[in-house]
Amino acid sequence: MKLGKLLLHAGLLLGVMAMAMPLLWMALTSVKTFAESMQAPPTILPAAWQFANYGKVLQKTEFLRYFGNTLFVTVVKTAGQLLFCSLAAFAFATMRFPWKNSLFLLVLSVMMLPHQLALLPTFILMKQLGWLNTYQALIVPGLASGFGIFLLRQFFLSLPIEIGEAAKMDGASYPRIYWSLYLSLSKPGLISLSIFVIIASWNDFLNPLILTSSDKMRVLSLGVASFVGEFATDYPLMMAAACISVMPLILMFILLQRYFIQGIALTGVKS
Repeated sequence: MKLGKLLLHAGLLLGVMAMAMPLLWMALTSVKTFAESMQAPPTILPAAWQFANYGKVLQKTEFLRYFGNTLFVTVVKTAGQLLFCSLAAFAFATMRFPWKNSLFLLVLSVMMLPHQLALLPTFILMKQLGWLNTYQALIVPGLASGFGIFLLRQFFLSLPIEIGEAAKMDGASYPRIYWSLYLSLSKPGLISLSIFVIIASWNDFLNPLILTSSDKMRVLSLGVASFVGEFATDYPLMMAAACISVMPLILMFILLQRYFIQGIALTGVKS
């Protein structure tokens, strides 16, 4: 038994090291000189810690604007998903209407399609609406998702059905039941969905790349990629930019990791 636990912990330790090494290498490269970052064989620790690289990132690009764009888009998309996905999930979990199961299967089928498949139709639609290179193009297509509807529906189904029935007997309408009961009892599920949406929106690269073209509409992912030059890449500055962009997500995960794990578990709740 002790040997099994020892092997288990050794395996977990190796997994943690494998996951942490890219982040550690990114952080160490961000404080190296350009010459050190290009050495072969590579050095692990820098000879002189170049923390000024972080200041250069802010000087050479409008990185604060990229950060603001990313924050704005992420907040609005998260709020939209919480609203629209919870409304749809409430309907699928509590109401009876024709073709209910078929419509839910249609929602689930959207989750099976690769995201890249929707890029061209989304681009054409945004162009026809005149929304290219605007916040609408970055936000509107992500205001709802099949995964969000599925996740919240599973959570709503885990709530006692007697709650809604008792509210109906007291004369409460569906909007009142949704707002006062289901949302107030579903904070863990809503937080879990928020975490998933924030991570996906914060790290989104393809949509901003295709739907925007001006520097003022860039988000953090495009800002990091802008350090890739035609003939050379300034890896220390690129890694410094990557550290700045990933730090909010790391802090969020540290503070809300139990909700993140709970959100994964929610997908297995009764159907």
